[in-house]
Amino acid sequence: MFALNSYQTLAVGILLYYLGKFLKQKIKFLQTYCIPNPVIGGVLFALINLALFEAGTGAIKLDTVQQSFFMNMFFTSVGFSASYALLKKGGRDVLILTIICAVLITFQDIIGVSLAKATGLHPLLGLCAGSIPLVGGHGTSGAFGPMLEGIGVDRATTVAIAMATFGLISGSLMGGPVAHRLLEKFHLHSTKEDQEGANEKAQSMEENATLAMTPENFMLATGEILVAMGIGTIVSKFFTSVGLTFPGYIGSMIVAAIIRNISDNCKGLPVPMQEIGTVGDVGLNIFLSLAMMSLRIWELFDIAGPLAIIAAVQVVFMALYTTFVVFNAMGKDYDAAVEVSAVCGFGMGATPNAMANMSAITANYGPAPRAFFAVPLVGAMFVDFCNSGILMVFINMFK
Repeated sequence: MFALNSYQTLAVGILLYYLGKFLKQKIKFLQTYCIPNPVIGGVLFALINLALFEAGTGAIKLDTVQQSFFMNMFFTSVGFSASYALLKKGGRDVLILTIICAVLITFQDIIGVSLAKATGLHPLLGLCAGSIPLVGGHGTSGAFGPMLEGIGVDRATTVAIAMATFGLISGSLMGGPVAHRLLEKFHLHSTKEDQEGANEKAQSMEENATLAMTPENFMLATGEILVAMGIGTIVSKFFTSVGLTFPGYIGSMIVAAIIRNISDNCKGLPVPMQEIGTVGDVGLNIFLSLAMMSLRIWELFDIAGPLAIIAAVQVVFMALYTTFVVFNAMGKDYDAAVEVSAVCGFGMGATPNAMANMSAITANYGPAPRAFFAVPLVGAMFVDFCNSGILMVFINMFK
């Protein structure tokens, strides 16, 4: 068996990221469904490992010890985006959409756990076909999977990553048709006020684009992330000491959120969000590359049937939930229909899918500035906190 040490594994992970980027530029399917670069490269490596395993030569052994560091780096950067001031600024739409997503997460996990038990699987493996991969995506899958395996849930990471990939594609495929049906049924279209709001947003984005990132801010951003990660380990250790089970990054996310909200009310503590987002993206891409390349695809073969059943039910539920709950709760207007396509996107895949779904709708029906303000806030910021909290409840109920 050929083995790579931690540095060699990291180097291969970086190369796989750029291989994925190259292939994405060349293959339209990968662009259409917003498949992340590290997922593309990592899956290719996992398929090579599968071929080696099936050939009897043995899979390549990887040392992914550095994966947890980059995972914590990414989720800590997400914690810095949890601003109460932004939540207030978003108003009714952001609050309602956050509540809608919390309910969605709960039902996805109920479906996953119930069907897992009904088909003879470990109940917690149902979470790996629930909100872990669907709302959480590949990042949350790579974080919760190893943790669940640590408490005895075999194949959790492989199942979660596989379902996350399925979710990316299905969320992109269903978002447009579900929203289109509502638009045609209720004769909805963009309004004059929507157009004016879109023009104001475009002007604001143009102004923000002129604010260049600086080395000083990069140092500050990296320092704040690392400090939050360090203090977060103390918070995580406390939760573990009282018997709670959850990924190690939760403590760091909480500390990061506290720092951000102190900063919002204290001019002496700047938090450079643009640079923090960039550092977090670097962490996410490296973390995903390491997680994807270590997939053991052969572990899926004997549970493919139950997983297919759960996946099909999740898709049907998403279509019904967005049509009858999201659309009505968000006001039954044009922006609500656009938000339906977005919830299909990040409720089954990731925020980029949500943005792509909305862009496809607005390209034909006109701008929806209210939706484009609320969805990124909820999808990229608040939903991760909701998902982690709800998952902790389910895990501690069924462990």
